[in-house]
Amino acid sequence: MPLEPSATLPPLPSVFTPHALTAAADAVAEAVAMAPRHGAGTLVWADSAGRIDAAVVLEPETPLEAAHPALLAAANAMADALVVLGPPEIPVTLRWPATLLVNGGQVGEAVLAVPQGAAADAVPAWIVVGVRLRMRQAEAAEPGLHPGRTVLCEEGFTEVPVPELVAAWARHLMAGLAEWQDDGIRRLAEKTLARLEPEDWMEGARRALDPRTGALLLERDGQRRRHALEATSP
Repeated sequence: MPLEPSATLPPLPSVFTPHALTAAADAVAEAVAMAPRHGAGTLVWADSAGRIDAAVVLEPETPLEAAHPALLAAANAMADALVVLGPPEIPVTLRWPATLLVNGGQVGEAVLAVPQGAAADAVPAWIVVGVRLRMRQAEAAEPGLHPGRTVLCEEGFTEVPVPELVAAWARHLMAGLAEWQDDGIRRLAEKTLARLEPEDWMEGARRALDPRTGALLLERDGQRRRHALEATSP
């Protein structure tokens, strides 16, 4: 459901082909539908003032399991965009694996979609990474109805247009994917672990990421637990 060309994003690198959607659209679903025809670099986004809903089609050159860290790349790219465009020193953190928090309040998430039936050890034709964040409260929302959740406009992002946040996410995503491709997962792992909110089930454990799959590894008392990244299928 693309819009007329009047809905535009700020300038982006030429690797992206942006497509604006109606305000109620599901960007990940639209990107999945477009992926086989339009290919890598397809960027779809919902033209909505109340939320950020955007997705990008990627064409990995590795087996699906090794491409799963793209989910972490998408989450960190959005975190980077929020740090740059938001109020100074505002805390932007992650809850495993890809929930985004601003000032301690859950504001949205990154998601990963893969072709239905794709094998973990095979190279997929495409994958889709997306972000979904709440920009403003719904008019009917009752104060305090969802404790622990927030919206960007209540955390100092009132003057930041949604298209600017979408474009910033896309630029940071491209930079993060290039760094991952050139230098391996080390930097992505460092950023993820530095931003990761501690939870009770992690207490007392040494944390690391599997360099091949991006899974969270917790080592405690000589035992290791593994928390794999998961994707959705259309």
